[in-house]
Amino acid sequence: MKKLYIISCLIVAISFSMSCVNSNRDNSEVKLVTAEEMQSILQLEDVQLIDVRSQKEYEEIHIANSQNIDFTSPTFDDDISKLDKQKPVILYCKGGGRSAKCAKKLKDAGFTKIYDLDGGLSKWQHSGEIEIEAKS
Repeated sequence: MKKLYIISCLIVAISFSMSCVNSNRDNSEVKLVTAEEMQSILQLEDVQLIDVRSQKEYEEIHIANSQNIDFTSPTFDDDISKLDKQKPVILYCKGGGRSAKCAKKLKDAGFTKIYDLDGGLSKWQHSGEIEIEAKS
């Protein structure tokens, strides 16, 4: 009987610790989203849409209503500190590399909801799924 009690307690303790680990991980994960998912998020939530490419790239072509915060800029850390950590953030770049690095920085800085456009602008710009503003 005593062994059964100890085993039961261990199972409960392990279950509890695993649920805590999973809930902490879920709160800080970066979620890759398609252009369609991004559009839904933009319609449902008050979101900060951030283009992390250079200003020159941004001026050539960007997603409508996005703001430019250059990931390679020396002022990048100051620029992201001006964002609201409680509001969701959607990041994108040309192919997904810079936005993935930026997402990690935002996660480390305490942002709670981070989305990253899967494949970046180059994957979705001709899909018709997102509104693009291009220099004419």
